[in-house]
Amino acid sequence: MRIIKRKQANKEYYYIQHSYRKNHKVITKQKYLGTEIPKEIEDIKKQIEREIKKHLYQQLENIKEKFHKEWERTPETIKEKQKQEIAITFTYNTNAIEGSTITLEETREIVKDQLSPNKPLRDVKETEKHYKIFLQMLQNKEEITNELILKWHKQIFEETKEEISGKYREY
Repeated sequence: MRIIKRKQANKEYYYIQHSYRKNHKVITKQKYLGTEIPKEIEDIKKQIEREIKKHLYQQLENIKEKFHKEWERTPETIKEKQKQEIAITFTYNTNAIEGSTITLEETREIVKDQLSPNKPLRDVKETEKHYKIFLQMLQNKEEITNELILKWHKQIFEETKEEISGKYREY
């Protein structure tokens, strides 16, 4: 989102402009602000963002409704297996981003078969904890707050990275 200044007949006019992609096309929206940038420009930006995202939120809501209908028809045993596979994949990807040396298949072996690969113990422990906490997160019914996120973070890292567990990074 950016502010554009245009000159016309020795007068300056301000517009706010935002471009985004939709169906492989670039859509540009702009709104006239006046001859000066309004003091409430941040509120105007937020309003424009909400209008643009309104369609996206509706699409997400439709996906959610269809998913819930299908999920209700799914047998409990299949639901549990799917949750476990999601947790394994999520655990692997999250840990890989953070530098873990454990592969996807090794992640599966650690959490399903309780087999430990010849990898650093810290990586193995974090894999076990992350998987366990992720499944707990899926069962969580309480509101997600900063405190709850930090609690989960602490539970994952308290044995392996005590100095960062339960804290946001400051670097």
